[in-house]
Amino acid sequence: AHLSASALVRLARDRDAFALQLRRPVPLEPSTRARRGTLFHAWVEAYFGSAALVDVDALPGADDDTAQDDADLAAMREAFLASGWARRVPVAVEVDVETPVGQVMVRSRIDAVFADGDGRVTVVDWKTGPVPHGAGQEHRDLQLAVYRLAWSRATGVPIEAVDAAFVHVAGGTVRTVRPQRLLGEPEIEALLDPSPGSASTGPARSGPGSSSGVSPGSS
Repeated sequence: AHLSASALVRLARDRDAFALQLRRPVPLEPSTRARRGTLFHAWVEAYFGSAALVDVDALPGADDDTAQDDADLAAMREAFLASGWARRVPVAVEVDVETPVGQVMVRSRIDAVFADGDGRVTVVDWKTGPVPHGAGQEHRDLQLAVYRLAWSRATGVPIEAVDAAFVHVAGGTVRTVRPQRLLGEPEIEALLDPSPGSASTGPARSGPGSSSGVSPGSS
């Protein structure tokens, strides 16, 4: 009855593996990379919520000596602060949104939303890993498509006025990835269709120039 946006991505990537995990759940070992990502997200949330009141060095994760590869975390913070994203003011940070897709309620946790002017907004998801390529990126674009749909429905902003981007902060650099095409509601709903042949429906691209656009920095 309920799925997270990230679970929907796993479903699109491998339906059989997703079904097996539902039938026989196997707990995943916590990783240093996942913990670092959690710390970075908490730091960015605090930065946008308290940057004017709190010194940057006092923000969550700034003095966390228990994290592995703390130098990497520090490099990510410095790269973010040097990017254009750090100079923008979000209209929402870490917001939970639920929206029905077919007969399933899909839960999304949107990292940040920025106003672009003329009624347009950009939904952003922070990533602390390298930029994937090929099918890996295409499946992850589905996450942004769900966020875009959820934000449009929750706020009444026309979906055509909602852009979306992954912002990768890794290795001391910031790279912004903007999909050139995001799936619409019927295509997302088709992924949850249990009828025969539905497994072939996915975040496929069509036409030339259909890959995601990668740019350094921010907007």
